[in-house]
Amino acid sequence: MTNAPVESRLFEPARLGTLDLPNRLVMAPMTRNRATADGVPLPMMVTHYAQRASAGLIIAEASSPNAVGQTYPNITAIHTEAQVAGWRRVTEAVHTAGGRMFLQLQHGGRVGHPDTSGLTPVAPSPVPLPETVFTPSGHQDAAVPRELTVEEIRSTVADFAAATRNAVDAGFAGVEVHAANGYLLHQFLAQGTNHRTDAYGGPVAHRIRFVVEVVRAVAAAIGPERVGVRLSPGVSVNGIEEGDTEQIYPALVTALAEIGPAYLHLVFADPAQPLFRQLRKLWPNTLVANPMLGWGEPLPADGGRLKGEQLLAAGADLISLGRAFLANPDLVERLRTGAPLNPVQDHGLMYVGGEAGYNDYPTLADAPVPTAPTSR
Repeated sequence: MTNAPVESRLFEPARLGTLDLPNRLVMAPMTRNRATADGVPLPMMVTHYAQRASAGLIIAEASSPNAVGQTYPNITAIHTEAQVAGWRRVTEAVHTAGGRMFLQLQHGGRVGHPDTSGLTPVAPSPVPLPETVFTPSGHQDAAVPRELTVEEIRSTVADFAAATRNAVDAGFAGVEVHAANGYLLHQFLAQGTNHRTDAYGGPVAHRIRFVVEVVRAVAAAIGPERVGVRLSPGVSVNGIEEGDTEQIYPALVTALAEIGPAYLHLVFADPAQPLFRQLRKLWPNTLVANPMLGWGEPLPADGGRLKGEQLLAAGADLISLGRAFLANPDLVERLRTGAPLNPVQDHGLMYVGGEAGYNDYPTLADAPVPTAPTSR
């Protein structure tokens, strides 16, 4: 017995910049600590992403544009030849399977530790993370970050541009600038982490400057049609206190729209929130929305399909899902046919390395075929 196909806009084709997408489902970037200690993707990552090539778009996990930007152990990076070569093996496998990929660029800022990167973390101001940081030897108290000088800010912008060119050399169709979830770019936006009194701190126009400069440099490197930006308005992870969410994001999105990136990616999007509706009106290009499915709560049985459809109805163009793609390599087919989804395995397996909880989720084709009972 087969399930009847599910009618949904999620399965309609879409256009993103220069890419034709077969559906509107995006695999969200998910850090899974499956690289080498120096940031080179491992062979298991080749398998993982190729298994999920049916997504309309894959946004590969956060990768550091420089050494000091490393957040946690065994995360990927994109600033050395070995890292580029490792990622090229991933993109080639995904392309062979018919998929499309962007790479997310993430600088951790104060979310890092000398025991992980060998360097003192940097940030807009010397305000430490108010929680522990995971390191190769376990959780440790966060280090006080070093305040970036203006010259170092300019150098960091250049690192993002260089990492962008590396990503294209590695076979990615484009990059997503990670300005969300409490990492360096978000730290510049937030009043709680940005205490600067120069051109990069203080009023809204100054606090958005670094993000705008990074996006402008990245767009200049490969063209704005190959660039996305991820934002998380009002999200307080990693100790972030924005202070003026309702003012800073309209200003930022307006400034980004002048640069013209292909998409804006809003995290934990809620169509009922006035700010979501306001940003949708301000943003002229593709809007990728990541539905709010409950922080730390079990994945809903539909994987987020219903909330994704609600976001499409509210003006989103594409829907990004994380855990649903992690647990279901063939998520698009499962949602299209109404087949049940795999539940997420032990969350403790997400960040510990190895194939378990990463490449061992079955597809529908892997499921045992029921047999008729034998008569006696």
